[in-house]
Amino acid sequence: MHDSFNVPGFLGNGVAAGIKVGGRKDLSLIFSEVPARAVGVFTTNRFKAAPVVLDMQKIQKGIAQAIIINSGNANAATGKDGDEDAASMSAAAAEVLGIDDELVLVASTGIIGEKLPIEKITRSIETLVGGLSADGMPSVAEGIITTDRFIKIECRKSSIAGKEITICGIAKGAGMIEPKMATMLSFIMTDAAVDQACLDTVFKECVDRSFNAITVDGCMSTNDTVILLANGVAGNNPIDEASGGLIEFREALLSVMDSLAQSIVRDGEGSTKLIKIMIEGAKLEADAKEIAYAIANSNLVKAAFFGEDPNWGRIISAAGATRVQFSTDSLELYIEDIPLFINGAGVSGKRAAEIMKKDTIRVLVRLGMGKEAFSLYTSDLSHEYIKINSYYHS
Repeated sequence: MHDSFNVPGFLGNGVAAGIKVGGRKDLSLIFSEVPARAVGVFTTNRFKAAPVVLDMQKIQKGIAQAIIINSGNANAATGKDGDEDAASMSAAAAEVLGIDDELVLVASTGIIGEKLPIEKITRSIETLVGGLSADGMPSVAEGIITTDRFIKIECRKSSIAGKEITICGIAKGAGMIEPKMATMLSFIMTDAAVDQACLDTVFKECVDRSFNAITVDGCMSTNDTVILLANGVAGNNPIDEASGGLIEFREALLSVMDSLAQSIVRDGEGSTKLIKIMIEGAKLEADAKEIAYAIANSNLVKAAFFGEDPNWGRIISAAGATRVQFSTDSLELYIEDIPLFINGAGVSGKRAAEIMKKDTIRVLVRLGMGKEAFSLYTSDLSHEYIKINSYYHS
């Protein structure tokens, strides 16, 4: 049933360790049958969770073989106990797997500030390892979610110099989503052989164009982690800057990561709309990015989209409140292909109200100041978002 989610050389499993109430899966494991090249990007929040700090040290060696992930507890802001628990989680997995502890990465997600129930985790590891399967990635994806409404998993195949390679990714995230990155975890697996320096460069490019180009609520988490493992079992000649397969690999990787990023926004705790904010004609890309986020994170704009109200005044107001210099007479605003604001004044866009009823909407702002652009995905702000985040701790 899940053959399309298999990545040669990778096994996965997810179990219920009792961290979450109700017997839901909350402990997952990804295992590469051979050591893999590893790259990662982590939150820039100063309050980095214990597993993030541990992974940032381990991944510097550029090699890993397993990732153990728990949901239901973030193991963040937990002091020395949290550091010890993250290390214990890694060591316990390494022992049962029979590999070096340095090859095991750790991730956690859930409530901040509560001690990790490490005993529940360690006593579940034998069952977790015993159930590892090539068909296990959907189970892994199920075990990492918290407030998500659905699991997020994407797979792509590509041909590199006559060898078929597979890239598969899973992710979790719905709220507390703002780049650098979001309250999100994502794990990407590929059987491609890739030069380490090239892998690092391409991976970070793709992160910037996917997970670092989304926002749900403008809040940055303590646990954000994206890790890519490349085990090379496809047997292709290693992809590098001089390789003809680099373009194909980058396209497939970006396709997986962009689809996962869009799924996170579409899931966005109570969201009903996926909104693409496109800024064109900026003097600098940084200017386009600042305006895009100002619009995307405006509660007034997001509420208008939830109410299906084409209130363009809120959009141009959000743009005008930034530090970016532009002429208000040169700015143009469109929803899909409907002009709403041109030459310094509003335009009657009768069809805009109809478009606002769609569940996927494009907003285009042309600044008329240069040639730089930036796009991101955001969601609307619904009653359900307030409800979910009012009672999240309970």
